Amino acid sequence: MNTLVIVAIAAVCLLAGYTLYGRWLANKWGIDPKAKTPAYTKEDGKDYVPTDGWVVFAHQFSSIAGAGPVTGAIQAAAFGWLPVLLWILLGGIFFGAVTDFGALYASVKNEGKSMGLLIEKYIGKTGRKLFLLFCWLFTLIVIAAFADMVAGTFNAYTVTDGVASLAENAQVNGAAGTISILFMVFAVIFGLIQKQCKVSGWKEVVLGLVCTVAALGIGMNLPMVADKATWSYITFAYIFLASVLPMWLMKQPRDYMTTFMFAGMIIGATLGLVVAHPNMNLPVYTGFHNDNLGNLFPILFVTVACGAVSGFHSLVSSGTSSKTVANEKDMLKVGYGAMVLESLLAVLALCVAGAAAAADGTAAAGTPFQVFSGGVAGLLEMFGVPVYVASCFMTMCVSALALTSLDAVARIGRMSFQELFSVDDMEQAEGWRKLFCNTYFSTIVTLAFGYILTQVGYSNIWPLFGSANQLLSALVLITLCVFLKVTGRENKTLFPPLIIMLCVTFTALVQRTIGLVKAFNAGTAVFMVEGLQLIIAILLMVLGVVIVVNSGKELFNKKKESAKQAA
Repeated sequence: MNTLVIVAIAAVCLLAGYTLYGRWLANKWGIDPKAKTPAYTKEDGKDYVPTDGWVVFAHQFSSIAGAGPVTGAIQAAAFGWLPVLLWILLGGIFFGAVTDFGALYASVKNEGKSMGLLIEKYIGKTGRKLFLLFCWLFTLIVIAAFADMVAGTFNAYTVTDGVASLAENAQVNGAAGTISILFMVFAVIFGLIQKQCKVSGWKEVVLGLVCTVAALGIGMNLPMVADKATWSYITFAYIFLASVLPMWLMKQPRDYMTTFMFAGMIIGATLGLVVAHPNMNLPVYTGFHNDNLGNLFPILFVTVACGAVSGFHSLVSSGTSSKTVANEKDMLKVGYGAMVLESLLAVLALCVAGAAAAADGTAAAGTPFQVFSGGVAGLLEMFGVPVYVASCFMTMCVSALALTSLDAVARIGRMSFQELFSVDDMEQAEGWRKLFCNTYFSTIVTLAFGYILTQVGYSNIWPLFGSANQLLSALVLITLCVFLKVTGRENKTLFPPLIIMLCVTFTALVQRTIGLVKAFNAGTAVFMVEGLQLIIAILLMVLGVVIVVNSGKELFNKKKESAKQAA
């Protein structure tokens, strides 16, 4: 099948989902354009900042469009491109976008509270503590995996028999890393100019483009060549700053600038597919079982998380975006719109991988990132873009996919740690509790544990990411069901995705646990790899079960109370 036809079908379906189902939900739940949002009522110049709707959209999309859409879609294509495409479209429209929009909506309607605090309000303090612990553990996995991934991407050296030497693509990797550093610098400049001069509209767009082009130009011409350890230190220094500095000073401007790159990447890939319209060389369907991945259920639904449904997205919606939405009418495009655009990115990644595959259906060699970046770079070269420029641009885009999620999840991890130990009256709280709730202390603790996990290697942590991520989405969905029920809003449309995601995640975690136990019994397991995975998997399942039981009881009780009131 032609890849252009696949992209066209996907685009029409996703646009229809946004226009019809997204707007139906917005009307059903209720949007009040005249209501004052938390960005105004709790404005503090740091986390709560009234922001233009398109800037918030850029932040939301940049934060959620991480490594997942590319990695998951290409990996899962081992089952065939059709199951992946169907799950992206159905999951994106009816699962992921609903969860992201619902989390944003619930948070905005509750003074910008994070998901953990929403759980306390509608489910109870015990549920809140367990959920925050779960969130914090999840952020550690994401920090470790993505930080290791980014540092590996920028690494300019290869080690052979203990001897380090420059890699073949050392200059490209160094340029991409340098561009990333300059993005941080120009983001601060952008934020300061925007704040002091009140830049908006077309002037804001021009300023963002100038800063983006400047970072790209300087970085390509002055690449910094460094090893993986150095880039790891730089990455953690950046996410520390992104976690503690005001949103308007670094995080939002960088997300805004990064969106231009993502837009260029998506437009370039789309135009390339339009001009070249290569065939989808991957097989349509390979069977229910894959020797490397396992069974289609639940593995497909766990592997393709971002792009279909992702619990991490709801943390962004309720943790950062809800605190900057200036008008409730922006919630639909921020919550629902950003997700369907990410679904389109996942479809593009699938088509690029399909075009790069051999005519006999053999997948292209390399990691999903390498396949995607190499494929899009090749498409850009068709338009006369120099090979070096195309390679630098795509390497930066790929790393930015991870970085924009990394800085968001680091900030969310810090906030989850703080909320875990916070009490209503912090003025009278014990000294140790005030310390644990300190912004800098909580950030350092979170990043320290994340750094320790990076020493294990992201490839050893990644198998748990999908299951933890999807379980998180199920926990968010059950919370949203309770919220909508309590507030008298429609919640029945959330039951199907809730039930399906619970079945998927617990099946995947149980299967993974059994596999790890078998590895230990066979004597092939290593404690710092399989042992760590086993501990985290069991902990995730225990926390998940407890949260689901407590939330389910609350949802059932709310139903009974409503029935009594109706009678």
